[in-house]
Amino acid sequence: MKKTALLIIAFATFSCTKAQKTESTKNAFSETALSQTLLATDGNQVKFEDILKNQKGKITLIEVWASWCGDCVKAMPKLKELQANNPKVSYVFLSMDKTADKWKAGIEKHELKGSHFMANDGMKGVFGSAIDLDWIPRYIIIDKKGKIVLYRAIETDFDKINEELKKLQK
Repeated sequence: MKKTALLIIAFATFSCTKAQKTESTKNAFSETALSQTLLATDGNQVKFEDILKNQKGKITLIEVWASWCGDCVKAMPKLKELQANNPKVSYVFLSMDKTADKWKAGIEKHELKGSHFMANDGMKGVFGSAIDLDWIPRYIIIDKKGKIVLYRAIETDFDKINEELKKLQK
């Protein structure tokens, strides 16, 4: 009985520490995140800060994903529905793929509409750490002023994502 209780407590503790928070705990990205460069589809390196500057004045949904990620692929129909229901929102995709070829093939295969960039060092690299990346797909919503409205949402949070986007568009 004691072993079972300990297992349940250990599992609950671990699960809670890894749980995704959907409320924003930040209103801006760290200097480390902003200074990182990402690969653009044209082969150029672009600072994350400049990617965000290009979104100024727009409601932006950032999706962090990878072509090899099963949960990312499963979420694509919901993402497309979100895009159809929120056409005034700007979409930025940040890939955690390991190679540019797989990343670009994923964009084409899934017909992803938006701006596309790839992290140079994957999920566990400097950029991933700087945005507290522990799960993909991950969604971040930024308002027209550049403030983070929703910092951490995952594929099970589409109702929350849609609700936040609708509020921002009023």
